[in-house]
Amino acid sequence: MTRCGHVALLGRPNVGKSTLLNHVLKQKISITSRKPQTTRHNLLGVDTQGVDQAIYMDTPGIHQRIEKALNRYMVANAVAALRGVDLRVMVIEAGKWREEDQHVLNLLSAAPGINLAILNKIDLLPNKNSLLPEIQKLNETQCFAEIMPLSALRNEGIEDFRQQIFSRLPVGPHLFDDDAITDQTERRLVEEIVREKLMRQLGDEIPHSATVVVERFVSGPQVTEIHADIYVERDGQKRIVIGRQGARLKLVGSEARKDIELMLDNKVMLHLFVKVRKGWTNNDRLMHRLGYE
Repeated sequence: MTRCGHVALLGRPNVGKSTLLNHVLKQKISITSRKPQTTRHNLLGVDTQGVDQAIYMDTPGIHQRIEKALNRYMVANAVAALRGVDLRVMVIEAGKWREEDQHVLNLLSAAPGINLAILNKIDLLPNKNSLLPEIQKLNETQCFAEIMPLSALRNEGIEDFRQQIFSRLPVGPHLFDDDAITDQTERRLVEEIVREKLMRQLGDEIPHSATVVVERFVSGPQVTEIHADIYVERDGQKRIVIGRQGARLKLVGSEARKDIELMLDNKVMLHLFVKVRKGWTNNDRLMHRLGYE
C-alpha cells in the first residue's frame, strides 16, 4: 500500500519556505536569498521514502502590496495552492508575527483542509522559552493539526517534519518515479540559478525588476552551451547589472556557472546578455512572453 499527496508550503515573504524545501529534499532546487519575494513561481519538489511520496509545492510569499502585475501574479499563484492539495503548511518566522502572517492565517482558516504550522528560524531566538506562548496562540486558533518548531537553515527538526508529513498522506499511487526530485526543466532551473546570483549581488530595487530567460540550451558529451538573457526595466538598471567594464555580470556568470555545472554534472559555457524591456513587471503581455503564465 503506497501513499502519495501534495503539500503546499505557504507564508509571507522571507520566512524560509524555499530553504525548508531544499533541506527536506537534501538537494537545492529552490533559490534562496535574504531579499523578500525571491520565489516567483510555484515549484514542485518530490520527497520519496519507501511507500510514501510527498509532492511539495514551494510558493511565492503571500503579501498584500500587489500594485504591479508581477506581484499580482505571485500572490495569485500562492493563493491558488490553498486548494487542490492534501496538506498545507504555514511557515512562520518564530518570534516575528506580522500583519501578513495574520492575512495568511485568515486565508487558511477560510479554506477546508488539513493545516500544519512551522515555527522556523528558532536558532535566531535569544530565548527558546518564548516559543511557548507563540505555540499557545497558534493552538487557540484551532486551525492547525500540528505545530512544529524547527530551523530549516541548520537542519534542526527537518526529519521530524518529514515524518509528520508522511504520516498524514492519503493512500494512493506514486505520481513520480522514486528517484525524481522536481518537475522543473533544466532550462527553468538554470534561469532560477542565474536570478539567484543577481539577487545576491544587487541592491534592493533591481532584483525585483530583473528576470532571466534561457534562449539557447545545447547539451553535448563534453560541454553544455547556454545563452541566457537578463531582462531589466530601465537602461540605468542595465548599466548596474553589467557593472564597470562588465565586472558584475562576469561575477554573476561565474557564480551561476559553478552551480549549473554541479546540477548538470557537466562542463558549462554560460553566456549572459542584458536587455531592457521597459515596464515589464506591470505588463501582462510582456510577462507572458517572459515566461510568467
